[in-house]
Amino acid sequence: MPNALATLALASWPLVTVVLFKKLPPGRAVIATLLAGYLFLPEQPAAFDFPLIPPLTKHTLPALSALVMWYWHYSRDFRPMPRSPVTIALLLLFIFSPVLTALLNRSPVFWGNFSIQGMSIRDGIAFVIQQVLLVLPFLLARRFLSRADDQRDLMVAFMIGGLVYSLPMLIEVRLSPQLNLWIYGYYQHDFGQTIRFGGFRPMVFLYHGIWAAFYLLMAIVAAFALWKTNSVKPNWQMLAVALYLTGVLVLAKSLGAWLFAAVLIPVIVFCGMRWQMRLAVCIAAFAIAYPALKGVGLVPESPILALAESIDPDRAASLEFRFTNENRLLERAEAKPLFGWGNYDRNQIMNPSNGMIETITDGRWIILIGQLGWLGFLAEFGLLVTPVFFLWRETRYRDPSDYSLLIAPMSLLLAVNVFDMLPNATLTPLTWLMAGALTGYAETLRENRGAYQSSQRLQWNPVL
Repeated sequence: MPNALATLALASWPLVTVVLFKKLPPGRAVIATLLAGYLFLPEQPAAFDFPLIPPLTKHTLPALSALVMWYWHYSRDFRPMPRSPVTIALLLLFIFSPVLTALLNRSPVFWGNFSIQGMSIRDGIAFVIQQVLLVLPFLLARRFLSRADDQRDLMVAFMIGGLVYSLPMLIEVRLSPQLNLWIYGYYQHDFGQTIRFGGFRPMVFLYHGIWAAFYLLMAIVAAFALWKTNSVKPNWQMLAVALYLTGVLVLAKSLGAWLFAAVLIPVIVFCGMRWQMRLAVCIAAFAIAYPALKGVGLVPESPILALAESIDPDRAASLEFRFTNENRLLERAEAKPLFGWGNYDRNQIMNPSNGMIETITDGRWIILIGQLGWLGFLAEFGLLVTPVFFLWRETRYRDPSDYSLLIAPMSLLLAVNVFDMLPNATLTPLTWLMAGALTGYAETLRENRGAYQSSQRLQWNPVL
């Protein structure tokens, strides 16, 4: 169980947020509050569990603290809603669809002599509050990270965070993941899953080694992007940082992060902004289409498993296990396709003879479809991928000198993060932070579209 220091760290974070907002510009304060909280606060079960609301954890408490500071300092300009009608519709669906989920799942589910309780109105209200807490980083980033300079600040923060985090990661590569136990008094995951390729996979203060490796991937992409765009002086230091972090990622022993790095690093180094945006659009489109492709049997599972077998038999076995569970859970979700089964493991399959849950939900997409239905899935994944499509629309006919070139690698990062939510539940506050920042910048570009088009017409018609 978490020790007193874990509780103290969580309890002190609102005060840390106050200090950050007093010392830093609001955009940088938002980044520092959410990024530092995500990297260094203790994982669940460390939380404040108050009545009637979901537990406040490292994933929600920093954003809630930042929201209070937002309203405190900018109450006269407190406009949390996006400007795009599509984004507004997805946001409202994301927040309020759980109410219908609760209303449609009030009866218990029976498995032989065993049953799972039904949902109540109170459950629906708690679900709505949980959705609001989850999406707060998106709203904060859309408001305070909507300029080109903010995109640079976010990428620099990812890079600096990776540098700082690389040191405890290297310690855990050598000594095994122990820092969370030593400092916060508990082990946050199954130790057996940290043993990979004859060594240890670091976690530090994150939920799992996959999460730690993926954050390091974000820092690597940020460093290469800052070097490629010459955004930080002296530029050679960015290249040195990127190469160093890549070496740490190799030691982190996460196959998924290795594969993503093998694709993203060459694309960022050798491809221009337009090709990066095209790839981001393709990845995002596949991520949101995957469940439908899976449902109609168009995902080539056998060739994918054969390829994984050629790389690592253990990873192939893990992937086959995930495919099997996905197929069973997707079949279960077909009984309540629109709004899902709700919580209390109602979306899972129970053994009627002993009451044990037989299925495991790994991917974020199957969790969403099972609990909140296809509408819940489309709302969440839609909020995350639409900024990629919005930016592609706003930039494809503009000269690259008229917008931040860092939005292309950040769009790639966001698209890959959403893609990684197919096999894993790697949704974090940083995912929402990137989506909100890109949404805000897309809104900025859209507002300036008229002025840009007018300037282009004047260039082509100088007599005017």
